[in-house]
Amino acid sequence: MTTVAEFPGGRQLFRLSSEVAHLNHGSFGAVPIPVQDAQTALQRELHTDPDAFFIGAADRVAEARGRIARHLGADPSGLALVSNATEGANLALTAIPFGPGDEILVTDHGYGTVVAAAARFAPVTTARLGPDLPDEDAVCEAVLAALTPRTTVAVLDHISSPTARIVAGPRLLAELRERGITTVVDGAHSPGMLPDPLAGRPDFWFGNLHKWGYAPPGSAVLAVAPEHRGRVRALVPSWEDQHGFPRSVEYRATVDYTSWLAAPEGLDLLDRLDAGKVRAHNSALAAYGAALLAGLPGLRPLPHSEGLAMRALRLPPGIAETRDEATALREDIAARHRIRTLVWPWPGGGGIRLCGQIYNRPEEYERLAAVLPAYLSRA
Repeated sequence: MTTVAEFPGGRQLFRLSSEVAHLNHGSFGAVPIPVQDAQTALQRELHTDPDAFFIGAADRVAEARGRIARHLGADPSGLALVSNATEGANLALTAIPFGPGDEILVTDHGYGTVVAAAARFAPVTTARLGPDLPDEDAVCEAVLAALTPRTTVAVLDHISSPTARIVAGPRLLAELRERGITTVVDGAHSPGMLPDPLAGRPDFWFGNLHKWGYAPPGSAVLAVAPEHRGRVRALVPSWEDQHGFPRSVEYRATVDYTSWLAAPEGLDLLDRLDAGKVRAHNSALAAYGAALLAGLPGLRPLPHSEGLAMRALRLPPGIAETRDEATALREDIAARHRIRTLVWPWPGGGGIRLCGQIYNRPEEYERLAAVLPAYLSRA
């Protein structure tokens, strides 16, 4: 098995503990030191003259939004900065005029809080994709087959969190558009991971910047197609409501805007490192780790989408079948072996997800492969 060379200078860009194998970048991300320093400077500025900082906050956020939009290939007038993907989901769903009897289609790969948000607005129908569909065409057919005459909205992952699969690909979005279905896409993992995170141009799309875009936590974006922007309302009214979307959504009075203002620095850093090289390296690392684990008895690699920096494998029956069991396994691996990964529940055997990032080394995946057999033998 061919190993993967370290990314030059990658480890030195982060303050992560060298005693922990951080193989779970997809959950919380990690902020590079230059971006941390940029946010710290902004916080010093805030505390030096709070009046000046907050009086100018809305305009500075708009400027940061413009820089972020250029990185994402988005229209800055149709993009709003938000705190996280779940907030983006609620803003999108609030802007959709649901009628009596309307239904929302979700999938069994959907992120829990986003699916829960959908259920607050209309009854949901779940497309049962399972973890084993072989490719995007199969995913597309399964989603289309789950539509009902009452489906008016589809809430879909761009890249599924547990199984690291592209769901809302361009073909599926086009098929749904032809059927008159409003598409709401959870792009939590797309910025920084994909070269064109808004591919397929859904009606609503939201994505986190703090995962693969190297931004501070609390940095995310909501992109809205022109025909829907006039209905987007801030979840809490503010003095900027008169300006409409996106400023009305972004202004939150006296809150910490420094994560948003520093967010462009993360995307700038990704470009300086050469985003294409970073993506190729991270994808190769995730593939290396998955290949190592695939050689362990009882572990089965799941179909994956090419080029992603995450891979998932299925655990044997009897392991991590419930959320509590998955959490217990994840935390035991972390406590005993100082390895951070994601374990997700599924009936008949849960799964484990690996991520690759420029601070990771091949030997960290080898550590995980060495300790997992003891857990698998408990099935």
